[in-house]
Amino acid sequence: MRPAREILLETYIAHGGNGWGVPQDVEDAIRWFRRAAERGDAAAQALLGDGSAQFNIGVMYAFGHGVPQDHYEAVGWYRRAAEQGVASAQSNLGVMYSHGHGVPQDYAGAVQWFLWAAEQGYANAQFNLGVMYNHGQGVPQDYTEAVRWYRRAAEQGYPAAQFNLGFMYEHAKGVPQDHTNAVRWYCRAAKQEHANAQFSLRRAAEQGNAGAQFGLGLMYYQGQGVPQDYDEAAQWFRRAAEQGYADAQNNLGVMYCHGQGVPQDYGEAAQWLRRAAKQEKASAQLRLGLMYEQGQGVPQDYDEAVQWFRRAAEQGYADAQNSLGFMYCLGQGVPRDYDEAAQWFRRAAEQGNAGAQVGLGLMYQGIPQDYDEAAQWFRRAAEQGYADAQFRLGLMYEQGQGVPQDYDEAVQWFRRAAEQGYADAQNSLGVMYCHGQGVPQDFDEAAQWYRRAAEQGIADAQFGLGLMYEQGQGVPQDYAEAVQWFRRAAEQGIANAQFRLGAMYEQGQGVPQDYVVAHMWLNLATARGVEDAREGRDRVAGMMPSAQIAEAQRLAREWTATER
Repeated sequence: MRPAREILLETYIAHGGNGWGVPQDVEDAIRWFRRAAERGDAAAQALLGDGSAQFNIGVMYAFGHGVPQDHYEAVGWYRRAAEQGVASAQSNLGVMYSHGHGVPQDYAGAVQWFLWAAEQGYANAQFNLGVMYNHGQGVPQDYTEAVRWYRRAAEQGYPAAQFNLGFMYEHAKGVPQDHTNAVRWYCRAAKQEHANAQFSLRRAAEQGNAGAQFGLGLMYYQGQGVPQDYDEAAQWFRRAAEQGYADAQNNLGVMYCHGQGVPQDYGEAAQWLRRAAKQEKASAQLRLGLMYEQGQGVPQDYDEAVQWFRRAAEQGYADAQNSLGFMYCLGQGVPRDYDEAAQWFRRAAEQGNAGAQVGLGLMYQGIPQDYDEAAQWFRRAAEQGYADAQFRLGLMYEQGQGVPQDYDEAVQWFRRAAEQGYADAQNSLGVMYCHGQGVPQDFDEAAQWYRRAAEQGIADAQFGLGLMYEQGQGVPQDYAEAVQWFRRAAEQGIANAQFRLGAMYEQGQGVPQDYVVAHMWLNLATARGVEDAREGRDRVAGMMPSAQIAEAQRLAREWTATER
C-alpha cells in the first residue's frame, strides 16, 4: 500500500498544485487538505487519516455510490480504516477476503479480520465469524464455536444471527436440540422480517408447536414482521391456548376483553384469564383480579379480587402490588390497613410503578405526615410522565409543601399534566393564568383552560368559567352563559356557584327573575357558610310572601336530600 504522504502530494498536484504558482510541497498539501476536511470534505478527511471517512469511501467504491465500482480501491480504503481499529471496516474487509473481491479469496485472512471486529462487539462480524465456524471456512468446522458467535450477534438484535441460532437449536448443532429455544430465536428474527425465520416459524406453528403458534400470534397482534391482523392473531393464540400455553391464554383473554379479533365478551375473557392465572401467569392474575373488582364477566367479589392480586403481587408483579395496596387502603376484600397498604405501595413504587409512587406519596400526606417524602415520590412518578403525579407535584410547589413555594415550577407541572388532558391540572392552570401566578396574567388563556376542565365536569372550573362570562374577562360578557356554568357547578355542591346562581335569579341576569329559585340557591349557599348569600337570601325573603318562602325552603330540602 502506498504511503499516505505520497497519495496526498499526488492528489494535491492533480487539484492544481502542479508547480505553476503552487509549490509541490507535501506540507502545503496537508494544509490544503486540512482546510477541505474542516469544510466536511470526506475525501480530504480520509486522506488525512480519519478512519470513519476512510471506511465511508471504501463503501462508496465497493458499491459504486458516486464513483465507479472498484473493489480493489475499496479494499485499500477499508484496510486503512481497519488498521486504525474501525470495526465496521475490519468486518467489511473480512467480507472482501471471504468472497475474493478486490483481493484473492482467503478464508483464513477473512477470519482474522472478522475476529478483530467481533471482539469489539461488531454484530455483523460476529455473525460472519459464526458462519465461518459453521462451514469450516478458514478455521476447523466447530458448531459450538459457531453457536457462541451467533449468540453474541443475536443478542444484539442481528436477525440473520437470530435465525441461524434458531436453526442450530432446531437441528442440534453445537447445542442440545431445543425446539423452545429454536422458536424463540425464529420469533425474534421473524419480527424483523427475516423471510427464512418467518417460514420456519410458520412451519413449526402449523406442525402444532404451541410456542411457535404463540409467537406467530404475537407478530400478528403487534404488526411486527407482518401486517397487523387481530383476527389472525386470535386464531394463533387460540391454537396455542388450547394446548395449555399460558401466555396465549392470557393474550386471548385480553383480546376478548377489548374485542380485538373476536367479539367483546368479558365472560369468555375471564375463562381464558383464569386458565392462565392458575398456571401462575402474573399478568393474568392481575387482570382476573381487576375483573372481580369491577364485576366484569364475573360477579363483583372483592375477596376474590384480593386473592388474585395477592398471588400476582407475591411474584413481584408491580401492578398487582399497587392494586393490592389500594384494596388495603380502601378496605375492600380485606380490613382497612394503611400500614399494609403502604408496604405494598412501596414494593411496587421501588420497581418504578408510577401509580404506586403516587399512592405512597398520598399516604405521606396523611398520618404520619411527611411532605418532603410525599414530594419525592410524586416527583419520581411525574418524571415518568404520570399526569396525576405531575398535578400533585404542581400543587406542592403552589402551596410550598415539601418543596419551596415556586409558582413558576407549579405552572410547569400543571401544564405537563394539563396537556395530557388531566382536568384538575387544566383547572389549576386556569387559576394561575387568572391570578398571574407563575405566568403573566392572561384572562383569555385562563378561560381556555377553565373551559377544557369544565367540559370534563370539574366543578371549580365550571364556576371559574361562569365568573369569566359574568364579568366579561377572557370571553365576551354573557349572563346566560354564566348562568349555565354556575348551574353545573352549583348542582355539584359548589357553594359560591350556588350563591352566584341565586344572585342571577334575584337580578334576572341571564334568566327570568325568580325569587323562589333565587331563595333556594341562596339558602343552600348560606348553609355552606357563604355569608354574602345569607344577606342575599334575607333580602329576597323580604320581597316574598310566606307561601313563596315555604316553597323555596321545600325546594332546598329536596335538593339537599337528592344530593345525599
